[in-house]
Amino acid sequence: MKILDWYILKRYLGTFILMLLLFIPIGITVNLAEKIDKILANEVPLIEVIKYYIDFTIYFANLLFPLFLFLSVIWFTSKLAQNTEIIAFLSSGVSFWRFLRPYLIGATIVCIGALILGMFLAPRASKGFNEFKYNYLKKGAEVQETSDVYRQINDDEFIYASHFRPNTQSARNFTLEHFNGNRLEFKISASTLQFNEEDSTYTMVNYDKRIIGEDGDELISEAKKDTILPFEFDELTPVSYMAETLNYNELETFIEQETRRGSGNINRYKVVAYKRWSLPVSAYILTVIAVAVSSMKRRGGMGVNLALGITLAFIFIFMDKVFGTIAEQSDFSPLIAVWFPNFVFAILAIYLLYNAKR
Repeated sequence: MKILDWYILKRYLGTFILMLLLFIPIGITVNLAEKIDKILANEVPLIEVIKYYIDFTIYFANLLFPLFLFLSVIWFTSKLAQNTEIIAFLSSGVSFWRFLRPYLIGATIVCIGALILGMFLAPRASKGFNEFKYNYLKKGAEVQETSDVYRQINDDEFIYASHFRPNTQSARNFTLEHFNGNRLEFKISASTLQFNEEDSTYTMVNYDKRIIGEDGDELISEAKKDTILPFEFDELTPVSYMAETLNYNELETFIEQETRRGSGNINRYKVVAYKRWSLPVSAYILTVIAVAVSSMKRRGGMGVNLALGITLAFIFIFMDKVFGTIAEQSDFSPLIAVWFPNFVFAILAIYLLYNAKR
């Protein structure tokens, strides 16, 4: 690797790391200022607060690293352009593609780091981050009720509840249907289902069990019945952030399991899985755009490049959030929703690079 490569690569990685070191403390300070009242009111142990902000740092860095990378590349490349260093490089016979090579090497390093972070470290941090939030910051808060929960819990049995409340571990208008092939063998229903955590049993109010027979049905009714059911209560409706807390292999297994159960949140989980790949790839696309935008010396100086870069960065984030939300809330393909912003900005990168080369 030649002097030019080392020079640009050190500036690339150094500015990116500096950007993280500058903005993460700001994020921690803002978050702490917002939550300090609840932390003090709930008497959260200091060690838990420290662990929370370590997780917050990893979570924050994984969430916003494309923005930090984009701005850092624009920042130091604009300084090279303002100091006419880029003109000196190109005038010495270095082609624009050769000038771009150390940027792509840096993007590869960041991409590998982002893959490791997103696949393994960020899920663990997300779990600690969310558990702290729900154990301390939302302690005693009302948990939203979930309606019309339908699940396939194994190959032969299906369950349904019209209303499910995670905070009280109860469900209303509960039914369980057991099939043998395509034939319904029995159906259990109850107006209320209550999970008993101490012995992992269920209390069913207004219990009815209809056994389907060839010569007629048999109906068993009880006002109240304690029993064991073939599923864990927490599996009835996994919390919305469950997918974020699993590493990639666990997430793939989880999606397969939820698909068999007929979960209505499959698109949400697939969006999370696809973003584990799409965000690191965006490092390449945003690097190329940043170089193309900031490699020219402009009359307005570095401020023009930064303004243009910030505008493009927020358009990218906006598209990523909008299409992700559309996929989560509809039948729109999660694969297309997650990769579409990268596809659009890849085309933009090619166009800008072509004009920058000229």
